[in-house]
Amino acid sequence: MGVAKKVLKGEHRERENLSIAFVVPAEIQKLNKKYRHKDKPTDVLAFEKVSDFKDEYAEVIICPEYIREQAKESKLPLKKELAFRLIHGILHVLGYDHERSAAEEKRMFERQEYYFSKI
Repeated sequence: MGVAKKVLKGEHRERENLSIAFVVPAEIQKLNKKYRHKDKPTDVLAFEKVSDFKDEYAEVIICPEYIREQAKESKLPLKKELAFRLIHGILHVLGYDHERSAAEEKRMFERQEYYFSKI
């Protein structure tokens, strides 16, 4: 079972519409600036659905080049680092937000570590 399916199943959201895109640093920097007002590249961006329209998708946008640098620092294989960042993004689209409060950060990171330990 793939990473996304494991997280969605674990969160009881197997029927979630989810789009996963891989982009270059310039594209993720543009999106990060537009939506988060941070003019720099980042590893992953996540956008929750804004309605219950059946054809709407939540989006996780990943920058593999940026994550490659993080993998060098973490000493994880690139595939594992990508999986870790994908889990992070999926949790965001499911409503987790580590920037909301310390309690929410703890909750999100515990779930993130739990799913990462399952791959």
